[in-house]
Formats: sequence, C-alpha cells, structure tokens
Amino acid sequence: MFLPMLKRRLIPCLFLQNGLIVRSQEFTQFKQLGNPTAQLERLNDWDADELVYVDITRDGAYDLKRDDLKTASRSDVLSILRDISRHCFMPLSFGGRIRDLETVDAFIANGADKVVINTGVVLNPDLITQVAEKYGSQAMVVAMDVKREADGSYACYSHNGRERLAKPLREWLAEVQQRGAGEIFLNSIDRDGTANGYDLDIVNRVCEWADVPVIACGGAGVFEDFAEVLAKTPASAIAAGNIFNFTENAYRRAKKFLRDAGANVR
Repeated sequence: MFLPMLKRRLIPCLFLQNGLIVRSQEFTQFKQLGNPTAQLERLNDWDADELVYVDITRDGAYDLKRDDLKTASRSDVLSILRDISRHCFMPLSFGGRIRDLETVDAFIANGADKVVINTGVVLNPDLITQVAEKYGSQAMVVAMDVKREADGSYACYSHNGRERLAKPLREWLAEVQQRGAGEIFLNSIDRDGTANGYDLDIVNRVCEWADVPVIACGGAGVFEDFAEVLAKTPASAIAAGNIFNFTENAYRRAKKFLRDAGANVR
C-alpha cells in the first residue's frame, strides 16, 4: 500500500564531471557516459517531472573531449548550463561547486530554476538565507550526503563525501530549515551506484525530522525500488541517476510502472 500524499515526483539526476555525464558509485568510482545535452534530449522525450544536474568536478577542468554528438566543447560550467537550459523543457535544478551568492546569481541567470548546495552552505550557512531571501525558499535546495557510521548512526559529509560534518545530522537539518532551505536532497553515500535499493531507514528518519519536502536519492537498481520508497516512506520525491542512463530503463516506463502499481505520481 502506498502512503497517501500529494502527487509525488520522480526526478532524473545527472552527475557531471569535467563536462561529461558520469556514472557514480559510492562517490569514489566514476565512469564516463557522454555528453550532458545529448542525455537531456531523451529526458525531454520522456516528459520527466524535473531534472537535477550536479557538478562533481574536482579539478576545475571542463572539456567535453568529443564533438560526435553535435555539441560543441565547453570550457566552463556556465556554458554547459546554458546549453542544457536552452533545451530543457522541465524545471531544472543545478548544483555543485557553489560557494557564494554571486555563483547562485550566475546559475539562475543562465537557466537554473533552483540551486542544490552542500559544501557551500556547510562553509557558509548564511548562504542559505541569502538565496532564500533573494529567490525564495523554493529555489534553495540543501543537499545532504549521508553515510551510516560504525555505530549505526548517520553522519553528513561535504566535499564530495570526503569530510564529515561535526554537527549531528538532525541538528544540521534543523539549522538549514531555520535558515530558509525549501527542500532537502538526501543522498546515501553507501547506496550510491550500488543498485541495492534505497536506504529506507535514513529516508524515514529525515522525513520525520523535516518540515520541508525531502528528495530521496541513492541506490535505485530496478523500478521496484522506486515503489518501495513511495510505499514505505513519506518522501516527496525520488531521484535516481544511473538507472536512467540506459534506454531499457526509460523514465516513461518507470512512471507507467508506478502508476500501474497504484502510486500517486505526477
């Protein structure tokens, strides 16, 4: 039985590294998959609810390395964002490497509807309020990359999963909401790219503590994993990356599967 809620969202999440879409696993292994705008064409055709791009580039280089997909190479993230937004027919969230309001301004000016920030708001929590006051809370999505610790508790990590936050998860969640976060993008480091299903325990905990919508991400391997989240947690949305990188796992088929199962999805 699915939990009764307002219509819930299924959101493709694409990870960018050095200008290319990559398949991520546990935040440490990456496989290049191709051009970010070519992937977007399929998602437009599939009528996706929303779209999230997260730039996980670490060395600052942007080079698409190939032009066989009829997309010119780009040397910076804003050029990539402009290309994406020019062809994107759905709400677009963009995150990664955001450290100040000026970068947020640039992202929104170049086509992003929302920004997704983790490390930037850990380093400067005031940034949450600045974005919320200027663009509205709905535009400020705080990303929480979480990992189960040896004692069974959960901790938040920043800097692409490399640095553990000193504040407990529940305390940090309360703070970001108080500062104006409009949505939480909850990503499980342990489940990332494993196709072993979502960590329902942490999804339920964060949903219980949160007063804003929670997007669950990390672990999707089959469509049944989506249905399990909708049936066993109150998450407002499900995000997935790797599963939608393959045509046989088309977004449209996933939505049909959920509707046929009785889920209240858009």
